Amino acid sequence: MRAARLIRMVLLLQSRPVMTAAELARELEVSERTVTRDAQALSEAGVPVYADRGRSGGYRLVGGYRTGLTGLARDEAEALFLSGLPSALREMGLADAASAARLKVSAALMPSLRDAPDRTVRRFHLDAPGWYQEPATPRPLPALAEAVWGDRTVRARYLRGGADSAVERELDPHGLVLKAGVWYVCARVAGDFRVYRVDRFSDVEVSDDRFERDERFDLAGFWAERAAQFARSLLRAEVTVRVSPEGVRRLPYTLDRSAVREALGAAGPPDAEGWLTVTVPVESEEIAYSQLLGLGPELAVLEPASLRERFAAAAVRLRELYG
Repeated sequence: MRAARLIRMVLLLQSRPVMTAAELARELEVSERTVTRDAQALSEAGVPVYADRGRSGGYRLVGGYRTGLTGLARDEAEALFLSGLPSALREMGLADAASAARLKVSAALMPSLRDAPDRTVRRFHLDAPGWYQEPATPRPLPALAEAVWGDRTVRARYLRGGADSAVERELDPHGLVLKAGVWYVCARVAGDFRVYRVDRFSDVEVSDDRFERDERFDLAGFWAERAAQFARSLLRAEVTVRVSPEGVRRLPYTLDRSAVREALGAAGPPDAEGWLTVTVPVESEEIAYSQLLGLGPELAVLEPASLRERFAAAAVRLRELYG
């Protein structure tokens, strides 16, 4: 809308001493001719926009003009705290609100601090998705974000992991979490708080009904507790291994760290060669094989026998390959 663009133009000029038509056009995503027309419209409306001609010319505000439009709206203030997550803002539909908030903050800063936003952007960036993942925005995410911001009940269909058909749920979404490029919603269902993967929702309908938020709910604390429970629930098998001192150092980077820490704490003293025998929880024999094989000669599998046989067979194949 033109009115919003004119406001952005004033805020841009208020945050910098002078801007060329090309710079304004790039920031506002319009042509330079549109910038000229907008500057004329602002001038006619009483905003003292002055155009300097010549090589180093551009547009500026005369006489230290300050607009009264720098107060932050609620969504802009909330979005500002997420401004280090550009991809997350984009996926939740808050990119425009964050952009407006940053402009307002820049316009409100003293001249000596006007370079603060640029300095921050040049020095810090957070890339949330994990490696080797193609980031994709789950279709229901903007609707769920709207419900979270507005404390609105959601009616949705959810496909559980491994299930063939979706189940219907009525949720009170209290918070969203972005973990390694995957979005989760933490919601209250029948008085109990649960975690759902956003990309497993099919149909999401945001109700006009508002729910009463549980003010005792701590999103960060709840997520940390549930994430730890989830990680531990995956460890359904055990392996007993004999590990060299170098293997002990590398083992926490190979298996679940907390499980390894507990296993090492419960282990007896090292043998005459300095090796430790430990029993560690793992997800499965198949996964343990792929994880532990990377330790090579720093580890010997003792139990289960089937896994030990797989390692022995791998050692024979390696010997054949390398002679």
